[in-house]
Amino acid sequence: MASESFIGALDTGTTSTRFIIFDIKGRPCAVHQIEFAQKYPEAGWHEQSPAEIIASANTCINGAVEKFVSNGYKAESIKAIGITNQRETTVVWDSETGKPLYNAIAWPDTRTARLVHAFKQKEGAEKVPGLTGLPISTYPSALKLVWLIQNIPEVAEAKKKGTLCFGTVDTWLIYNLTGKKKFVTDSTNASRTMFLDIANIKYDDSMLKFFGIETGVQLPEIVRSADDEAFGAIAEGINVLAGVKITSCLGDQSAALVGQKAFTTGMAKNTYGTGLFLLYNTGHSPVFSKNGLLTTVAYDFKGLKPVYALEGSIAVGGSAVQFLRDNLKMITKAEEVGVLASEVPDAGGVVFVTAFSGLFAPYWIDDAQGTIYGITNYTTRNHIARATIESPCFQTRAVLEAMQKDSGHPLKALKVDGGMSNSDICMQIQADIIGIDVVRPKYRETTALGAAIAAGIAIGVWSGLDGLAEVNAEDEFTFTSSIPDKKRQKMYKLWEKAVARCPGWLSDEDEDEEEIAKEKLIEEEVSKSLA
Repeated sequence: MASESFIGALDTGTTSTRFIIFDIKGRPCAVHQIEFAQKYPEAGWHEQSPAEIIASANTCINGAVEKFVSNGYKAESIKAIGITNQRETTVVWDSETGKPLYNAIAWPDTRTARLVHAFKQKEGAEKVPGLTGLPISTYPSALKLVWLIQNIPEVAEAKKKGTLCFGTVDTWLIYNLTGKKKFVTDSTNASRTMFLDIANIKYDDSMLKFFGIETGVQLPEIVRSADDEAFGAIAEGINVLAGVKITSCLGDQSAALVGQKAFTTGMAKNTYGTGLFLLYNTGHSPVFSKNGLLTTVAYDFKGLKPVYALEGSIAVGGSAVQFLRDNLKMITKAEEVGVLASEVPDAGGVVFVTAFSGLFAPYWIDDAQGTIYGITNYTTRNHIARATIESPCFQTRAVLEAMQKDSGHPLKALKVDGGMSNSDICMQIQADIIGIDVVRPKYRETTALGAAIAAGIAIGVWSGLDGLAEVNAEDEFTFTSSIPDKKRQKMYKLWEKAVARCPGWLSDEDEDEEEIAKEKLIEEEVSKSLA
C-alpha cells in the first residue's frame, strides 16, 4: 500500500491557496496554486472573501489532480488529505444558511487596537496570558470576533438568534469541503483564538465570559491535529476527490514545524512568509514566556501526547518586499530585492522598522508604524532593499534571545523555510545577524509537507514519527556567519535604537475630536456590554 500511496495537502495561506500531492518520500508530484484577493477597506484593515477562499481551494484541488493524472498517476492513489491554513483569520457565518455574514478578518488586521486597550483595563485581563498563552493584542481571533459582534448588525442579529458560527480558516474549509457535515477545529488552531485553556486543550468558560461570547456563539469542536476519523471526507459534488478522507489539520506554523521534522524538545524553525514565525519545541508541557513570546500547541496527533512550542511572531516579512514592489515601485519582481541588496556590503546606516501592523514578538507595540531611519544623501535604493531584508532578520534575533531566556538553552542552529528562505542573500544576512548556523532543506515548502506528513501518519502511510527518516532528507544547505561579532553587535544596537523610537505613531493627538469621541463611545459600549 505504502509504495502506491500519495497524500494531498491543501495549504491556504494569507495571499494564496495551493494543493500539493506528495509521494511517500515527501516529493511533490503535482501542484496547483492561485492567489486570492486581499481587501484593505480602511487603514489597518485587512479582509478576504470567505467564498473566494473556498473557491480557490476547490480550484487548486481540481487543478493539481488533473496534472497528477496527466503525469501518469491514478487519482484513487491519493489516500488522504491534510489541511494547513493561515491562523487567527476570523470567519463568521449563519448556521441556518451556511453563508458568511461578513468578510474574513485576516490575522494582520489592526482595527481592534482600541478594543485591545479597553480589554487590557478589564477585570481579569491579567489572567489571560497565563491561561491562553497569548497576550491581549490585535493578533488572536478573540477581539476580531468581538469587533464583528459590536459593529456588524448581521453578526449581532445571528448571535441574538443563536445561529452565529465562529471559525478560523481551517473550520471554514472543513465545514464546506464536507458538505457542512463537520464543524471542527484542531488544537493548534484553537490555541490561537484566546478562548482555549491551553494546558488542558479545551475552551475555558472564564475566557468565553471575559470576551462576552459565553452565549449565542457556536464554537467548533476541538479535535486532534492528525486523526483518521475526526475531519470527515470530501462530500459529493464539491471537487474531484469526493470520498477522500481529510485526516489532518494544522495551523500553518505548526505544519511547518512538522514539515521540518522538529519533533525533539529544543528544536526550532523559522518560516519566512508574509510574516515570520519562529517555533521552538518545548515538549509535552506548555512553557509560559516571561519575555514576550507566545505559548502555542505545536502539534497534537492521535495516540500521542500533545506537544507545545514557544512562538515568536513577526508581522511583516515577505509583505515588506511586496511593499517595495507594489507601493514604492522600487522593483518589478520580488526576487529583485535580493539582487539590489547584494550590490552593497551593508545598509549604509539605514534601518527599516517594518511595523506595518505594529510590532509583534517580543516587543508587542501596537501603536508603532513603519519607519525608516538613517537616510542621507548617500542612501540608494540598494541600501533600502538591504534594510528591508535586514528588518525581519533583526526581529528574528530578538525572538531567539527571548527564547533563550525562557528555555535556558541557546539554539545551535536554526531551520528555515518559506518564500524568503529561497534567497541566499537573505539567509546569509540572517546567519550574520544571529551568529548561528541557518539550515535550509532542499524542499522548502514545509508547511504543505507538514500537513501531508500528519495526514499520512493518521492512516499509517508512515509508521509514526520514526518512519519519516527518508522524507525530505536530501541536500540540506547551511549558512554560516561571515562577519565578526563586533560588527554584528553594532548592527543590532542600531536596530534596537530604531525600535525604541518607533512607538506612539497611532496616538490620539493625531486624530480629530469627532473621531476620538466616536472611538471612546465604542470602548464604553464594549465595556458595558461585557461587564
